[in-house]
Amino acid sequence: MRTSTHPKRQAKTASAHRDHPAPAAALPPKPDVGARLKTLRTERNLSQRDLAAMSGVTNGMISMIEQNKHSPSVATLNRITDALRISFGEFFGNVTDAPSQPQIFFQASDLKRLIDGKVEVRVVGDGRSGQALQILHEIYQPGGDTGPEMLSHPGEEGGIVISGEVEIFVGETHRKLVAGDAYYFDSRIPHRFRNCGAAPAILVSASTSSH
Repeated sequence: MRTSTHPKRQAKTASAHRDHPAPAAALPPKPDVGARLKTLRTERNLSQRDLAAMSGVTNGMISMIEQNKHSPSVATLNRITDALRISFGEFFGNVTDAPSQPQIFFQASDLKRLIDGKVEVRVVGDGRSGQALQILHEIYQPGGDTGPEMLSHPGEEGGIVISGEVEIFVGETHRKLVAGDAYYFDSRIPHRFRNCGAAPAILVSASTSSH
């Protein structure tokens, strides 16, 4: 079968593609962190003071988060989920509505999203109870930081930098990683992530949990 190679026709076709770019993938909705936290706390018959004492987060902070008057940092949310003995995936999922057959494949819109200032974390998973592996898609805008308070939780953690550059602190050591570099460490060691570059840094990470 013959095909046309007329230059003007090719130019018009190329122009049409430029004028009508492919639609961008829809962002997953931002969850109601406050309502979810209150539900999980009350299901466990915990008062705000109880959860504050268990997590090391102030009672006032718990109250503000539940009222959506404060967006928790990654470090704060990590302490709260540790106290509740659940993973990020379980926090952002809904275990009671989890399908009888676990979901295997996830579209971009299926990922549970947390936006915290300059740090965006998308969690892979359907919120199934007892999820042992946590997979995150992390975006750090320039200056994005998990916070001055170091993270620490049972398990192991590893990941790879997809684009940009990120500075990672693990215990007494730190290293600046760029696209293609990777990391792996015992996540009980206090650690911190921050974007020290001028462009967004994107990471894909995985961690195990003892919950």
